[in-house]
Amino acid sequence: MGDASRELMKRVRRTVQEWTPAELQRRMQDGDNIVIVDVREKVEWNEGFIPGAIHVPRGYLELQIEEAVPDKDKTVVLYCAGGVRSALAADTLKQMGYRNPISLAGGFTLWKASGLPYVEPRILSDAQRKRYSRHLLIPEVGEAGQLKLLDARVLLIGAGGLGAPAAYYLAAAGVGTIGLVDSDVVEESNLQRQIIHTTSRVGMPKVESARKAILDLNPDVNVVVFPERMTQENVADIIRDFDIILDGSDNFPTRYLLNDAAVIQNKTVVHGSVFRFEGQVTVFKPYDGPCYRCLYPEPPPPALAPSCAEAGVLGILPGIIGLLQATEVIKLILGQGEPLIGRLLMYDALSETFEELCLYRDPHCPACGEGAHPEDLPVYEEFCALPA
Repeated sequence: MGDASRELMKRVRRTVQEWTPAELQRRMQDGDNIVIVDVREKVEWNEGFIPGAIHVPRGYLELQIEEAVPDKDKTVVLYCAGGVRSALAADTLKQMGYRNPISLAGGFTLWKASGLPYVEPRILSDAQRKRYSRHLLIPEVGEAGQLKLLDARVLLIGAGGLGAPAAYYLAAAGVGTIGLVDSDVVEESNLQRQIIHTTSRVGMPKVESARKAILDLNPDVNVVVFPERMTQENVADIIRDFDIILDGSDNFPTRYLLNDAAVIQNKTVVHGSVFRFEGQVTVFKPYDGPCYRCLYPEPPPPALAPSCAEAGVLGILPGIIGLLQATEVIKLILGQGEPLIGRLLMYDALSETFEELCLYRDPHCPACGEGAHPEDLPVYEEFCALPA
């Protein structure tokens, strides 16, 4: 350290207050209203940090501290590895108008050597940082958001037209656990739109075909398969361990069954449906917005509901709607943006237009209204418009 640097540090230490690690620990235990700021570099932070600290590297302090700590009357305790950078940072904060910046004497090194508690952060592996590098560049995602995605558990009802593109992109995004419910096998007629399946896998159970495709794309994903039809007997067990449900079903019995089970377990459902050239997407979050029965207390007349035997669909349309569903799932996991709760997004491929309708919760809804009993509602198991 040169003479100028020594003189600078002497001046700073005369004007900046310091706390020992023991003093900071005591004040934390007493519940003092303090903010702890770690000014070390990212690689140092990854080795451990003081519980409750926020990370603002010294090189970005002037740019980021006012957003991280907008109240300049708060007591701000800064620390680095040994106490030099934090003392300089505290001096900078005084010049910026902060009333009570304090430097931690001895820094994190002395804190750790004193046997005081610290947190070892969970971080992405080098391979994960490379795979998800474009996510890490987005402030709304970043490393913290990517870890949320990796921790998320998403259940897809159906590995067909809507589930196929949604599963692919959720896996690519790094959703850590993906569940697939489907009792069908891959048929040649599926390949026009169900892009997760291939000609070589015709005859294979759809959930197994989808699992193979997902693991080929991203082997880090845990794929849980349910090669069965969802029924009143198994629906509660199937959905229990998942955070969010993506409904790609194509029939009314499954939609009603899923809705009622999701309301009972307070699970959010991202709903999608397609018909020929049209599709729609919405989010059913119990008690925050309407549920499926708020919109459709009963199924439409059989003549108006040909979904049980496909009435035809433009092959690319499920891809568009399925990706919109996947986008809603990721927004919900990250806690970003405005999910389609209470809004129905409708897409018309022929006119290439989107329209939006506001949806309202029905206070008398038999599933989510006051005094409702969703466990007792009919699911219309025998309802089907046309013979398959």
